[in-house]
Amino acid sequence: MSMTGFADRAGESGGVSWVWEVRSVNGRGLDLRLRLPEGMESLEAPLRAAFGKAFARGSLTLGLRMTRAPGESAQRLNPAALAAAVAAAQAAGTAAREVGLELAPMTAGDLLGLRGVLEVDQGGGTGNATALEAVAAGIAPLIEGLRAARQAEGAALAVALAGQIDRVADLTVRARATAEARAARAGELLRGRVEALLGAGAPVEEARLAQELALIAVKADLTEELDRLEGHVAAARQLLAETGPVGRKFDFLTQEFNREANTLCSKAQAGDLTAIGLEMKVVIDQMREQVQNVE
Repeated sequence: MSMTGFADRAGESGGVSWVWEVRSVNGRGLDLRLRLPEGMESLEAPLRAAFGKAFARGSLTLGLRMTRAPGESAQRLNPAALAAAVAAAQAAGTAAREVGLELAPMTAGDLLGLRGVLEVDQGGGTGNATALEAVAAGIAPLIEGLRAARQAEGAALAVALAGQIDRVADLTVRARATAEARAARAGELLRGRVEALLGAGAPVEEARLAQELALIAVKADLTEELDRLEGHVAAARQLLAETGPVGRKFDFLTQEFNREANTLCSKAQAGDLTAIGLEMKVVIDQMREQVQNVE
């Protein structure tokens, strides 16, 4: 499943229309950011529980917009909040004058703009409960919509990753064939040089010669690296076949891919083998970019 996706759900109840919107992008863990209108704070806990159960990773931004039908919307003054605001303004003015400061006078618009002084009339307690219940009922469909969007994006990611894994597998086969051909040529070349030295009567220490030959063979041998690359290819294909969250495992695996490709380039000692290693590194980098979006 991908970590990127978008979903929205809309509805209407009791003259109140509402729209849920959620956007998801990649993230190290699950991060849910909520933008709820005033009066809907009670939805935060069930939202976090529901999304935490549905998704393991992703940075999610969830917003709710609510509007009333024409003729239904009204505002009312909260006398208690207004009295508290006036009292606070008077106390602030008195405190300022005591230290020789004069505050600018507050206008009626300033007071009405304070949070809680003007309230949206939702039509009474029953209307509030009905609207809250209807809005809450949209959470489950919203989650399913986001899940479907992320799964669709994940299917496209799987196709891209499968192609890149196949490309690494092909390059590994080419690298093995090239390395084996190089080893055969190197052995013949070294044998010819040793025979030339012996024919010229040059002194050769058998122990030293054996040591040098073994060192050359170890430095040039790519068998372990290529074996590990084949193992990583098999592991990557297995991860693609799994249904649960695999993003973190895949990210670690691409690091292992890259490590073996770097070693291949450093031990290549031949232009054709180096070219294969560099091409492999490019494909692995592309794979790592895709893996960042995998849940």
